[in-house]
Parts: sequence; structure tokens; C-alpha cells
Amino acid sequence: MKILTVIGARPQFIKACMLSKLFKKNSKITEVIVHTGQHYDKNMSDIFFQQLQIPKPTYNLAVGSNSHGKQTGKMLGSIEEILLNEQPDITLVYGDTNSTLAGSLAASKIHIPVAHVEAGLRSFNKKMPEEINRLLTDHLSTVLFCPTTSSVVNLKNEGIENNVYLTGDIMYDAIIYYKNIALSQSNIISQLNLIPQDYYLATIHRAENTDNPNRLKTLLTVLSSLERKVILPLHPRTKSKIKDFNLNRFFLNSNIKIVEPLDYFDMLTLESQAKMVLTDSGGVQKEAYMLQVPCITLRDETEWVETVTAKWNTLVGASDSESILEAISKTKKPDEYPTPFGDGSASKIIYDTLNKYNF
Repeated sequence: MKILTVIGARPQFIKACMLSKLFKKNSKITEVIVHTGQHYDKNMSDIFFQQLQIPKPTYNLAVGSNSHGKQTGKMLGSIEEILLNEQPDITLVYGDTNSTLAGSLAASKIHIPVAHVEAGLRSFNKKMPEEINRLLTDHLSTVLFCPTTSSVVNLKNEGIENNVYLTGDIMYDAIIYYKNIALSQSNIISQLNLIPQDYYLATIHRAENTDNPNRLKTLLTVLSSLERKVILPLHPRTKSKIKDFNLNRFFLNSNIKIVEPLDYFDMLTLESQAKMVLTDSGGVQKEAYMLQVPCITLRDETEWVETVTAKWNTLVGASDSESILEAISKTKKPDEYPTPFGDGSASKIIYDTLNKYNF
């Protein structure tokens, strides 16, 4: 079986590494990896391949940053050409990025089956580009691997019931596998002079927050007013918008410590040792839950509803600083910790399921 894997962003590298390990052990499987270059700087791309020991991509499209239409269009044309050249048995896509949509659309148009890992997630907010990518990819896919029971229900409600598999979350597999390795190899805690459980980790990158000067100002107001240190790995988009909106003043005489985008081991270490995580990232809020760290989500909705139901994650939006600060002051570790993301065997379930198909 020849599998063509399309990846392009940090969360996809983490998920793909777990399946790639299994593919490499099977001499009857050939994996062709296409890296779209959606995340393209060293700390958001190259270092992940090194740390996670992902095979070097067969193709690197280097599309870089652009508007959604232009970026997806560049990917679409290149991936189609690769598919026609490679003629894989199946195209494997992950998550909800433009790379996911481009891979699934290119393959389905030329009748190559698509397998979607992390299918069925819904925020029910179509203003999010990721929601559009999820919806379209799921309806184009031949095989759908769902991380949670709610994602299976979401697909059923949309009329998708065939070839749907509840696998658990493949990112949980990666955390189980890499957490102790990260803690032993990363020196980020000492490098930043941090005390475990005595700092906040924050990430802001979604366009709904970065491109709205009022929302971005609100978030920076909150972070700059916190008494503990706040570690803020600065996404390129966020960095650019802070400059555009002249908001650098929030970093003067505050506890915010800006750092460059972090590699996986440093990020995993900071997440696991933080007192609390404040984020608008779907992946980071989920990682916080898996590491049993309370999370404040700076969005009005989340696709990871299980984390909110379990009270480890609080949705606060990004428009009212007082509400956010109140949520931070009231948040503590719940007494119970449900495990809605499986037992760490998602990659094996996906691997075994792919093996039984005669594509």
C-alpha cells in the first residue's frame, strides 16, 4: 500500500509522527510525505521533523504565508500534480488546516480515497476558516477517524455514518510517548528562570483575535495585568499585528516574557509545568487537558467540548477583560479527570484499520 501523507502545520507533524513510526515497521507500506510549508520557519517546522523523527518529506511545497485562497490554491495545484505522479492508494490528511483541505480536495477530484484523522470536530462557527476546512474534508473523505464520541455524533448528524471509526486522539499517543523525553531533554524552565506551577503559558494566534485590534488589546491588557510571569511564544501573525496596531506598550514593565515559537519538547515542557494555560489554540487547549493543566480558552466556542464539560477548560472569549480575569482567579484543578480521548492507542487503531482496506 502506498500512502500519501499531506502535512503542513505544527499539530499535524505531532499527529503524523505516531503513524509514520508504524508505517516504517511494515515493509509492505510506502509512505510519501508532502510538506506544504504552511508552517515554514525552523521552530515551527524543521525542528519538529528532527525531534519527532519524522521521515524527511519527499516533497516540500514551501507555500509560505498568504491569504486563505492563495495559499490553498498554491497547495491544490502542486498536490494534484504529485498525486498524478505518485498514484497512491490513499491520501492521508490531518486536522483542519488549509493543507488538510487542499490534500482532500485534490485527491477526491481525481478519485483517490481520502482518510481524515481527527474527523468530526465542530465548533459550529463558520466564521472560523478551520470549521470550513473540517466540514469540507469530512464530506470528501472515504475513511473518517474520530477522536471522541461527540465527533462521531457530529458526523452522524450530517449523514456521515459509513467508514467512521472512533479511535481516540492520536495527539494523546504523542504526549504519552514524548512527555518524559521532553522533560529530560528540554532546559526551557531553567533558561527562562521559571518556577514550576508559578507561571502562566499563553498563546494567541487565531485571526479572530489577532486581526481585531479591540480583542487583541483586551487580551494584552489581561496578560500584562497578571501578577505571575506570563510566557508568550509569539506567533508571526500576532507579532505583525501587535506592530500594526501599535500595542508594544503592553510589554513595558509587565510580567509578559515574549519568546520565539517553540519546538515541541520546549512547548510540552512549558505546558506541563504551568500553573495555567491561556490560549485560543484548539491543539494547545487539548494538550493542556491531556497534561492535566487547567486552561482558559480565549474564544467563544471550542471543538473540544469534552474539556469544558470536565471543567478543566473555561471558555471566556476575548472581548471582556474583567470576565477573563475573573475566570483566571476562580480556576483551579478539578477533583475529577475523565479520559475522553482514549487510552493512547489511537495510532495503532488507525494503522490496523488502514491495513484491512483494499483501496
